[in-house]
Amino acid sequence: MERAILALEDGHFFYGYAFSGFNKRETGGEVIFNTSMTGYQEILTDPSYKGQIVVMTPSEVGNYGINSEDVESERVHVNGFVIKDLSSIVSNWRSEKSLEEYLEENEVIGIFGIDTRALVRIIRQYGVMKGYIGIGDIDPKEAVKKARSIPDISELDLVSKVSHREVYKWNEGTWRWPEGYSRVTEGKYKVAVLDYGVKRNILRLLADRGLELTVFPHTTTAEEILKFRPDGIFLSNGPGDPAILHFQIEQIRRLIHSEIPVFGICLGHQLLSWAVGSRTYKLEFGHHGGNHPVKNLKTGKVEITAQNHNYATDPDKLPSDAEITHINLNDDTIEGIRLKDYPVFSIQYHPESSPGPHDSLYIFDDFVKLIEECKR
Repeated sequence: MERAILALEDGHFFYGYAFSGFNKRETGGEVIFNTSMTGYQEILTDPSYKGQIVVMTPSEVGNYGINSEDVESERVHVNGFVIKDLSSIVSNWRSEKSLEEYLEENEVIGIFGIDTRALVRIIRQYGVMKGYIGIGDIDPKEAVKKARSIPDISELDLVSKVSHREVYKWNEGTWRWPEGYSRVTEGKYKVAVLDYGVKRNILRLLADRGLELTVFPHTTTAEEILKFRPDGIFLSNGPGDPAILHFQIEQIRRLIHSEIPVFGICLGHQLLSWAVGSRTYKLEFGHHGGNHPVKNLKTGKVEITAQNHNYATDPDKLPSDAEITHINLNDDTIEGIRLKDYPVFSIQYHPESSPGPHDSLYIFDDFVKLIEECKR
């Protein structure tokens, strides 16, 4: 293991040790923190983290290793991974390799020995900022200079880097003991999934509910989707600033008026907000973790949710035909909307419990019910 440095654009820097990424040597990105106690494997492979350096708040990470079944995509997407202590023991019956082996295979720099508590306090106080990680004896001033030279995430089209380029079918359901992942042989309704960086467990939970899923690239036009004649349309999660995705926003605007049920999660929710005439704004340090309380305004119930987003919908810009359905109880930000005149709804948080609690699985049932209502 070699010495490494993490530098922030505001001048703060931290020394630690690299445990992976030795061929890459340096990386940069937007530095955010995640408060989930477990689920680092799902976090690493979530396409929504593209362009970001993830700081984990638990004191020790890596103790249950990595397995090939719990990944959310085919590769690691984070730009860098920062932890306090790296577990020297991997203990889990499903583990196939260590965290350091996995990151090294994916050429992602991981560093440990960082005072993550102090680092998180800085981000909470001053907001997310650009950061640089370098392996070796690097001058702090040079590291800070490199951090400042990194492009802002709002300038990057990250969706194009994580969306699949070809149309494909998905029929894998969720994991169950002892069979593993199930296979859905026949779907009752056809659903077109617009892939902005979709997580696999979202697809699995949709498949569990008897939906025949066809996944389309982010460049697919509304006309191509409508030609497919779907019974429902799903707008997936994904990375980056929704404000720069003008093409995708325009296609969603056209799909809304098709009267086909539309359901969005995370970036899909944000793009839908833009499509109906609202705007998004950047949160100070984002919502990233598995313990965020959300209130369902229809039922009055509070759900503990998994979240991963840096942007929120502006309530002052929502049109009159858009109703707020969910709010975050930590800061009152919008967590869900639905349209009064069209069969369209979306949520900002992640109901797919990967990682995270299961409180919000009913959202997928709501989508099926909406399809069924529109088919009558």
